[in-house]
Parts: sequence; structure tokens; C-alpha cells
Amino acid sequence: MKKYIDSGKKDTRSGFGAGLLKAGEANPRVVALTADLKGSLKMDSFAAAFPERFFQCGIAEANMVGVAAGMAITGKIPFIGSFAEFVTGRVYDQIRQEVSYGNTNVKIASSHAGITLGEDGATHQTMEDLALMRALPGMVVLNPCDYNQTVQATLAAAAYEGPVYLRFGRPSVPNFTDPEEPFVIGKALVLNEGKDVTLIATGHTVWEALQAAEALEADGISAEVIDIATIKPLDVDAIVASAAKTGAVVVAEEHNMAGGLGEAVAGVLAAKRPTPVEYVNGEDRFGQSGTPSALMAAYGLDAPHIAAAARKAIGRK
Repeated sequence: MKKYIDSGKKDTRSGFGAGLLKAGEANPRVVALTADLKGSLKMDSFAAAFPERFFQCGIAEANMVGVAAGMAITGKIPFIGSFAEFVTGRVYDQIRQEVSYGNTNVKIASSHAGITLGEDGATHQTMEDLALMRALPGMVVLNPCDYNQTVQATLAAAAYEGPVYLRFGRPSVPNFTDPEEPFVIGKALVLNEGKDVTLIATGHTVWEALQAAEALEADGISAEVIDIATIKPLDVDAIVASAAKTGAVVVAEEHNMAGGLGEAVAGVLAAKRPTPVEYVNGEDRFGQSGTPSALMAAYGLDAPHIAAAARKAIGRK
């Protein structure tokens, strides 16, 4: 089994900030807008480097979406940034009508996603955003796993022609992927080869899945770990090939049970390769206040729960 090393914990929102600056340096059409959250979205460096291409919209998320859509029509590549709850739920109608329906080239940068937002509690912890964005026709949905991958995902989003939802978080998490690995939209990464069970994970749960695979290996169980950073369009071939090899699947995500990666994978396997699947997710619950690590454990999203789900899936073969 390949061992992945944490090169130093970093927050994925800082990966977005670094990627946005690089995208701005590479292409003068890139612009950035935020709803009074420049620091939280780590847009400071971009704003300092390109003040004429940075727009502070105030606490007016709906207007921000409309401004960005207009900019896109004129040839700009706008990134709009806010907390995940505000930039999906609060402005869903505007995103549907002005971005998705119009197929405008707007990039939705969504920070503080999931329960790892932590102490701010349920009102700010969106666990429904992936379902909302997946349901929109033509919307690409990205959920990178660490700082390095978020940098690359941001660059890929800037280069892609069409609407993109890019999800990242606030807490410092292990940074373990190759910083030079290009991000290919729609392509899954097999991080570890295995033969007994497939662990499919996205975002913050990818590191947890790798830790679960190590625990399973100690018990003689060979786990394949797949990083799904593109939730839409899904890498169907990678999922089917792995399920055919292992015969058992676990899907782990920091999201509610409805409409997320788990249901997307289940749909693929039901149609192409019926396989026992176990789910590690937030079930049908809102979040609550607590530290990120405590909440990951309380909601069953950490490595021990993923390992337990793997054993259960194997038992259903």
C-alpha cells in the first residue's frame, strides 16, 4: 500500500486563494467578486495584485451573481466567493436562472462548506450544497481534498468554459497530494490499489479514507482508495472498474445522504455493475456547533467509521 505523507496541514480555502492569484496572473480576463468576505475566501492576494479586477459587492449575494453573469457575457471569467450556505441556498434562483440556464462562464467559489466549518453551527454549515448544484443542468461540481488539489482545481475551473461550482473549507487539514498533479475535470484518481473493497471519497473525507485503508491493511484487508474530486461529471469508468475488481464499495462524503456523491455512485452501479454499497455521510441531519474533528467523529465521517463500513460492505458480498 502506498503511504501518503501530510506535508503540513493547510486549509483548502487558502488553496483557492493561491489558485485564484495564479489564474489571474495567467489570464487578464479573470475577475473576482465577493460578498463582504474577502479575507474568509482568501482573495486578499488577488485583490492586492489586481485591484481593478476585484469587486466587493457587500452583503448582496443575489446581486453579485447577476453582476458576475453580466461580466461573463462580456468575456470576463468571474469567480464569485462566499460561504457555501450563502452562495448556494440564498441565491439558488439567481444561479439557476442567470448562470445555469444561461450557461454563463461563472465560477462559484464556495468556502466554509460542510460541518467542518465548526463552531459557527448548523445555520452556517451547509450539508446540502452538492445536491443543489448537482441538480442544475450543465453545472460542473468540484470538491478537492487538500490545499494542493484546490490550487489545481481552481486553475482548471478558470480554464473551463462554462459554470463551475468549487467547494472548499475552513479548517487546516492534511496536505498530501502532488502539488504538480494537473487537475482534470471529470477524472477520478486511484490513490491506492486494492482488491477487497473500494473506498470512494471526496473532499475532507479522502484523507480519512486513506487512514481507514491503513487500518484495514493491518487486518489483512486490501482497500482501493479513489479520490472523486469531480462529482459532476462523474468518472463512471473508474467507479465501475473498481467495483468489478473489489466487489464491495464504500462512499464517504461530508454531505447529507440525499443528492450527494453517494447517490451518484449508487445510480452508476445500479445501472452498470450492481454491487454492495455502504454510505458514510451526514445522514438526514443538520450540523451543530463543535470543533471540526469532534463533529467529523460525531457524524461518523472519520477513518474508524469508514473502516467499519468497509467491513460491512465486504460482509455483503
